Amino acid sequence: MPEPVKRNQRYMPGLDGLRAVAVLAVIAFHLGFGWAPGGLLGVGIFFTLSGYLITDILLSQLSRQGHVELGRFWLARARRLLPALFAMLVIVVAWVTIFGPAQPRQFRDGVVASALYVSNWQLIFGDVSYFARFAPPGPLNHLWSLAIEEQFYLVWPFVLLLGVKVVRETPPRSGVRPRLAVATLLLALLSAILMAVLYHPSLDPSRVYYGTDTRAFELLFGAALAMVWPSRKLSPRIGAGARNTLDALGVAGLAAIALMIWKTDQYSSFLYRGGFIVLSIATVLVVAALAHPAGRLGPVLGWRPLRWIGVRSYGIYLWHFPVIVLTTPGGIANGAEPLRELLQLAAIVGIAALSWRFVEEPVRHGALGRLWKRARAGDWRPANLTREGWALAGVAFVVLVAACAGMAGVNSVSAEGRAVRVEEALAAGATAPAPLTPAQADASTQSSCRAVVHIGDSTSEGLTSPEYLPLESQRIEAQYADVGVREEHFEISGARSIEERFEGEPNAREVAEAWKLEGFRGCWVLALGTNEAADVFVGSAVGEMERIEIMMNAIGDEPVMWVNVRSLVEAGDPYAAKNMEKWDEELLVACRRYPNMRVYDWASDVKDAWFIDDGIHFTSPGYAARSELIAHALAHAFPASGESEGGGNCLVG
Repeated sequence: MPEPVKRNQRYMPGLDGLRAVAVLAVIAFHLGFGWAPGGLLGVGIFFTLSGYLITDILLSQLSRQGHVELGRFWLARARRLLPALFAMLVIVVAWVTIFGPAQPRQFRDGVVASALYVSNWQLIFGDVSYFARFAPPGPLNHLWSLAIEEQFYLVWPFVLLLGVKVVRETPPRSGVRPRLAVATLLLALLSAILMAVLYHPSLDPSRVYYGTDTRAFELLFGAALAMVWPSRKLSPRIGAGARNTLDALGVAGLAAIALMIWKTDQYSSFLYRGGFIVLSIATVLVVAALAHPAGRLGPVLGWRPLRWIGVRSYGIYLWHFPVIVLTTPGGIANGAEPLRELLQLAAIVGIAALSWRFVEEPVRHGALGRLWKRARAGDWRPANLTREGWALAGVAFVVLVAACAGMAGVNSVSAEGRAVRVEEALAAGATAPAPLTPAQADASTQSSCRAVVHIGDSTSEGLTSPEYLPLESQRIEAQYADVGVREEHFEISGARSIEERFEGEPNAREVAEAWKLEGFRGCWVLALGTNEAADVFVGSAVGEMERIEIMMNAIGDEPVMWVNVRSLVEAGDPYAAKNMEKWDEELLVACRRYPNMRVYDWASDVKDAWFIDDGIHFTSPGYAARSELIAHALAHAFPASGESEGGGNCLVG
């Protein structure tokens, strides 16, 4: 989180108010408030504000002294950020060690990554989704954003100083550097383009959401503003027209931010294809208005209660997610519980206030140095400690021991233990399919298929994933085996479609042709169509029926079961429900032409509760159901008895 203004800057109380707005939006998002589905955008506001303040500090120092004292700069950052972070990490680890819930090894890895400010990359390489909650979120997963900011603090001074030398311009007394700002905006544009290129609506967007490379442009927009809007050079003496324009732009920026928080969410394609740029521009307009001494918006957002929250926004952000996760049953909010949420808010603000009073402010003002001097002088001998001192030392000792035990693996949960917990959660949630009756499990549910190639897109990824389905018996490998399949081959890839290729991966047709060349003989399950419908909607020259014919021709006369599709996405989007329905209709038309083809009617079986918020992919209960239902649909489509359930209409359900 961006920090309060230092002595070498003019104090801008409105920026504290903006911090308050940002952190409250993030909390509203994590509490699941329906009026703030885009509350995660508060992090983007922080990024742009940080870019402005840090660049303003560095350029101000360069202007005054002719050089930047990087050692002092980084020491100031360390004093501001590290004590509160380390205190939070120790207390949270101690808490989960003593009180639970037990955490997987990934949690301990996350503690180390958070302390080193690389947690965003740890989450990326660990395939931890920020959005698809197939398990309770880790209490430290929110620290990815602090990692990006710290990486910026470490790298940006070198880039900035190099830019000052390479980009030749003589800044006037106003300190404005327009050429450097343009160069910075070009870097920002590259980052934004990378986000748009890496984003695909059928894939979980966590990679582009977490990435330093794909989020850098938000920081760089703020940095570019600092190059043309240096806080110490802004004069309060401006004309009435300029003042009105400044205020109007600031209000417009605030309105745009509010609208995006209200109307967008984490799955909006708009965000990753320009929406975050809109947010950055809106934040730049607000920051410019709040930073100017002549603006009237600054005193409004500098309202004392907002300023109080904003000053403590770093601690509030640090503590809000652990408090919410560790005090909510299952680690996620299941519907509105106003009393619990009110108590959580009180705890977040109260703990952050204590952190500010007893950790952050004392350390910033030299408390550690004074304690070291007292220790060297012998003031910390046992005889000199009061009862309160002994009590505090005892509590600190217990917390440290518990934290060390937790990092050593005490009260951790193995993959098997986590699987049992998830199974219990599925049973308690009553959203997974009912167990099969003995009649359903008899020989009639055995398939004639002894070998199967399953070709799927991202809607199949959870079928084989231990993260989504920790118990092996839930995964589709075991489900296929239960209906008599002895040879299984899975060709599952996110964003896969029949015609288009994604990131060099072979398309579905090429996968089928490769297996035919290998000499495969058996049955085929094609869990495709989500991307087909979307690709046709956006203008592909290859229509739905032609895509189906391509796959059927590639496979030949072997048994094929298609899994039809459904989404909860609103009209106008490539993945809209209407587009899925059109694909399903074409499947039935094609099925009547191919005697070896059946269609499993997943669209009729799937429940709305099985979808995650993107309306395309599924929860763990959803994937557990999908796994079982696809396998048993295969048994009914091509049964061992030889009498297909599909009959004349091809539909299996």
